[in-house]
Amino acid sequence: MSAVLADFPVLTPVTDEDLALVAHAVRVHAPEPWTQGLLCRSERVPYPCRLARWVHAAGLTEEQLGERA
Repeated sequence: MSAVLADFPVLTPVTDEDLALVAHAVRVHAPEPWTQGLLCRSERVPYPCRLARWVHAAGLTEEQLGERA
């Protein structure tokens, strides 16, 4: 977990506004099918991109993000 936090510092406590921003980022960094496979819609790198891996490692669920979308 420390390697993840080194990439994206997390302020605690996490507020509803923070989760709303994460939900937006997840929508922007969604997987998109290309001939090379799934790529991040925003970065055009293999999915999951760094942000998607960080969100997953932080333990945020689709339900938590979806209710703030």
